[in-house]
Amino acid sequence: MFKEIRNRFIRYAVIVIYAIILLVCMVEVNFLWLFGYSPTARDIRRPIQHVASEVYTADSVLIGRYFKEDRSPVPYDSISADVVNALVATEDIRFFRHHGVDFLAIFSSIASAVRGEPRGGSTITQQLAKNMYRTRYSQSAGLLGNVPGVGVLVFKLKEWLTAYKLENNYSKKDILAMYLNTVSFSNNAYGIKTVARRYFNKETSELSATEAAVLVGMLKGTTRYNPVRNPERSFERRNVVLGQMHKAGMLTNEAFEAAKTAPLGLRLGETEELGSGDSYLRAAVERWLADWCTEHGYDIYLDGLKIYTTIDSRVQRHAEEAVASQMGTLQQRLENAWQGEIPWRDSDGQVIEGFLEALAERTTYYAQLTEKYEGNKDSIFHYLNLPKTMEVFTWDGPKEVQYSSMDSLAHYAMMLNAGLMTMDPYNGEIKAWVGGINHEYYKYDHVFQSKRQAGSTFKPFAYLAALEAGMSPCDKYTDKFVRINYVENGEKKVWEPKNADWVFSGREMSLRWAMGRSVNSITAQITEEVGWDKVVDAAHRCGITSPLASVPSVSLGSNDVSVFEMVNAYATFMNKGEKVQPILVSAIVDYHGNTVASFKTATTRVISEEVAWLMGYMLRGTMEEPEGTSQALWEWDLWRKNNQIGGKTGTSSDYVDGWYMGVTKDLVTGVWIGCDERSIHFRNSQTGEGSRTALPVFGKFMEQLYQDDSLAYGYGPFPEPGVEITRKYNCPSPRIIQPDSTAVDSIAPLMLPDRLPEIPVDLEELEQRIDINAPAVEGQK
Repeated sequence: MFKEIRNRFIRYAVIVIYAIILLVCMVEVNFLWLFGYSPTARDIRRPIQHVASEVYTADSVLIGRYFKEDRSPVPYDSISADVVNALVATEDIRFFRHHGVDFLAIFSSIASAVRGEPRGGSTITQQLAKNMYRTRYSQSAGLLGNVPGVGVLVFKLKEWLTAYKLENNYSKKDILAMYLNTVSFSNNAYGIKTVARRYFNKETSELSATEAAVLVGMLKGTTRYNPVRNPERSFERRNVVLGQMHKAGMLTNEAFEAAKTAPLGLRLGETEELGSGDSYLRAAVERWLADWCTEHGYDIYLDGLKIYTTIDSRVQRHAEEAVASQMGTLQQRLENAWQGEIPWRDSDGQVIEGFLEALAERTTYYAQLTEKYEGNKDSIFHYLNLPKTMEVFTWDGPKEVQYSSMDSLAHYAMMLNAGLMTMDPYNGEIKAWVGGINHEYYKYDHVFQSKRQAGSTFKPFAYLAALEAGMSPCDKYTDKFVRINYVENGEKKVWEPKNADWVFSGREMSLRWAMGRSVNSITAQITEEVGWDKVVDAAHRCGITSPLASVPSVSLGSNDVSVFEMVNAYATFMNKGEKVQPILVSAIVDYHGNTVASFKTATTRVISEEVAWLMGYMLRGTMEEPEGTSQALWEWDLWRKNNQIGGKTGTSSDYVDGWYMGVTKDLVTGVWIGCDERSIHFRNSQTGEGSRTALPVFGKFMEQLYQDDSLAYGYGPFPEPGVEITRKYNCPSPRIIQPDSTAVDSIAPLMLPDRLPEIPVDLEELEQRIDINAPAVEGQK
C-alpha cells in the first residue's frame, strides 16, 4: 500500500502518521491488555473526583467532613487571580497558548537534562490528567507498564492523549479550576480551598500574591516546602514563585520588592474541625446515613455531598459547654470519694479481683502482645506494667505522666462520662448531641450506643399506664411497705422495694405528689394495680425500643435504655400524645447542587391528648410539689416570666447511673452521667444521685439557652390543653414546713395538718442520723 507513494519522504511521513494512528487506537482500546486503562470520552465529560462530603448545622455552620482525600472543590470565579498567576508563571507559562502538550517545553526540558539541569516539561493539563485519572497507577499500567523504560513512554503517551481530550472538552479556566481542586498539597490535603483554610484560614478568593506563592511553591515538594515544617525553605521557594510572577509581568516592581521581604504570614485554621474531626456528632451522622447511602449508592467519603443536620450550632455549643463545666467538679467528687481506696467494687462492696487484668484482655493491644509473647501472661503483664512517658486526658488539660499501660487503664476507667441530647418534641429535630466527654479518648457514643439503667426517670411510664387505666393525678395512695409476689420464667419471686431513704412515711399522697417526690412504694403499688405488662407497653408505644423485662421493678428503671430513646419517649408527652421520629439529618445535596434527599419526621398517635397533657402536668410536679426532686433547679436563672419546667431525676442501684430528663415548652432534654465500667461509681446519695450529677448539667444548659438572645427559646408556661380535661388534677398537696428551703426526701418533715402521718416521726432523731439539708433524694434501691 505504501509503495504506491512514489515520493520517499511523503511515503515515510504517511507511514509515521499511520503508525501513530494505529498506536493511538491500540492505546485507547488497551490492545491485548498491553497499555492499561485510558479515560473514555464519558470519563472526560464526567471526571471522577474523590470529593469530601461536608456536614452542616441547621444554621449553616460546617461541623465535620468525611473524606479519603481531603478535597473541597471551588469554582474558578472563587479562586484568587494571584493563585492562577502564580500557578501559570511557575508551572506552565505557555498554558494559554498550547493545546494540552507543550512540545517546546518538552524539547527544552530534554536540553536541560543533557546540560545536567533537569526540569519538568509537563503542562498543567498533563498534570491534571495524571491527578484526575491516575494514569501512572499500577491498575492503569497494562503489561507494557511493567517493562523498564517502555512503561514511562506508555504513561507519557496516555497523559498526552488525555490532555488533548481535556483541552477539547473544557475551557482553560475549567482546566485551571479542576487542577487546583485536585492537586495534592501533602498531609492528605487536596485542593486549593483546603490548604487556604489550613495555612491561612482564608477562603480561596481572599488569598494575596504572597500567600498564593507559598501554596503554589509547595507543589515542587510538598514536604520540603511545607511552611509549617520547613518555614525557611518555604520562604525561599515562595520568593522563587514571586520572581517568576514578576518576570511574567504579573507583579509590578514595587509589589515584587514588597512581597519578597514580607513574612510567610501563616494563620493556621482549625484543621481538626475541618478535617475528619473526632466528633460524636460527625460519627452519629455517619451512622444515621449508613442505610440511606447503601440503598441509594452513595459514599459519603467520595461523593462530595453536603449534609444538612437539624443541629443548631448555638444550642450544640451551649450543650458542650454545660457538660464540660460540670464534669471537672463531678470527677473530682468521685476521686475524693475513693481516695486511697480501690474503686472497682461488686454489689456487696467487695473489691473485684482481676478487674484491670480483665479490662486489659479486652483491648486490641493485648491481642498483639499475646501473639508476640505466644500467650505467656507473665510476659504480657510484665510488659503492660512497665512505666513510660505518655499523655493522658484530664479536665485540667492533657497531662504528661509516667504511667504503665495498666495505670493508663485505671485512669481512664475511673473517668466519668456523659451523654446529652435535646430535641424539639413537635417536629422531632435534634438540636444538640453530646455523645461523651472527649471523642479522641472515648469513641463510644453515650447518647445512642450506650444503654444504662434509667432509674426513676422510667417512673413516668408507670404513671402513664395508671392514667390510661382511668386514674387521675389526684388519686391517693399511701407511702407504705409493699410486697409483690410474681412469677418470672416459671420461678416464683418476691419483690419488696424500698424508698431511697429507706423510710416509709405512712403519708397519703396524690399520684402527682408521689411522682414529683419519686416515692418508690407508691410507684410499686400502681405498677401492681395496672400490671407491669401495661407499663412495658406504655414505654414501647412512647418511643422506647430496647427490650424490657416485664417484671414489677420495670417501673423503677431496672432495664437498660439509651438517652436517645428516653428523649424520644418524653417528647411524646409534650407533643399531645403523638410520637415523633427523631430527625438528625434534614437534607442532602449532591456535588452538583441537587437536593437528593430531604427528611421529615413521621408522627403516630400513641396516647390521647388529654392523657399527654396530664403527663406534662405530672412532670411539672417535680418542681411544684412538696419535696419535688427537681427543686435543685431553683439554683439557676430559669424562672422568669412564669417559666415552667418539668422533669425527672433518676439514679440506678449503687449510684452507678445519674439521669435527668427535662421538658420545657420548647425542648426535651436527656442527660446521663456515669462511668463506662459499672463497678466504678459514687458511694452515697449526697454525691451520686441524679439530682447531684445530671440535673446540674441540665440546669446550666437551660440557663445558657435562655440567656442567648440569638435563640428563640424563651421563658414561658407550658401550652394550655387543646382538649377538655375531664379528670380532676388540681389538688394542692399539704405544705411542708422545712428548716430551710432545700428539698429533702429522706425524712418526713412537718406538714400543715391536712392529714397526720400514720407513722410518728421523731425529727430530732432523724436529723442526727442524716443530713436534713441534703437535696431531694430519689432512685431505685
